[in-house]
Amino acid sequence: MRDWLVVPALAVGSLVASWLVLLVLARRLPPGILRDLAAFIPDCVTTVRRLRRDPRVPRRAKVAIVIAGLWVASPIDLIPEFIPVIGPLDDIVVVALALRYAARQVPRDLILAAWPGEPRLIHRLLGPAQDAPLS
Repeated sequence: MRDWLVVPALAVGSLVASWLVLLVLARRLPPGILRDLAAFIPDCVTTVRRLRRDPRVPRRAKVAIVIAGLWVASPIDLIPEFIPVIGPLDDIVVVALALRYAARQVPRDLILAAWPGEPRLIHRLLGPAQDAPLS
């Protein structure tokens, strides 16, 4: 009876281990692209949590944000997490799309305030401001 618990326990264990590795790398790596990539998912999770609780965020944007958060937390992925470099790629794409959708629904300043990481990353993710002229 306990044999069926082994596979889910291993999946959850590997997911938690990969998150811990990302958190350690995000704190220990020198500033640069590798550190930014390692910190991206934890920063996205923090942003999702903050936006989900904010009453100024419309329901549609909250739904998209919660789906993205569940996608990141889910052990089921299109690309398995244990594959180096590209493992978290599907998580990054889903969260990026959800944040871009939310950015069209809420004021840009609200998303920028919820982002805990490097500001240039969220600016690049969101693209140019709607009222700013394209260069």
